[in-house]
Amino acid sequence: MARLKAFQGVVQQNADIADCVVVYIEEAHPSDGWISTDAPYQIPKHRCLEDRLNAAQLMHLEVPSCTVVVDSMENSSNAAYGAYFDRLYILQEGKIVYQGGRGPERYRISELKHWLDQYRQRLEKSNTVVIKV
Repeated sequence: MARLKAFQGVVQQNADIADCVVVYIEEAHPSDGWISTDAPYQIPKHRCLEDRLNAAQLMHLEVPSCTVVVDSMENSSNAAYGAYFDRLYILQEGKIVYQGGRGPERYRISELKHWLDQYRQRLEKSNTVVIKV
């Protein structure tokens, strides 16, 4: 949950320059599988899309400023982006410009924040107008 709160902070700080989408994939620690002792919710393994949609609603409560979408039961987004357990991406004009490491070990909010900070600086420089009077 600490990482999710940190993520939410970065999202809020950069809402003026970036839209956020969370893709909810299969549950990493289902209550009827590999249980996590610090999981805030007891979510069983998704058996159908409705299960996954219900779990995504809980995720949306944790990141209300983000659009939350749901991966298919075939896990096509997860497979395409190598997201399991969690992973951060930045896409610009349909292209990946930042790909974070696979979580939990290589999931680094600080890298995401750094990329967005640099992007903000580039935007500010490009919007600088010099007026001679």
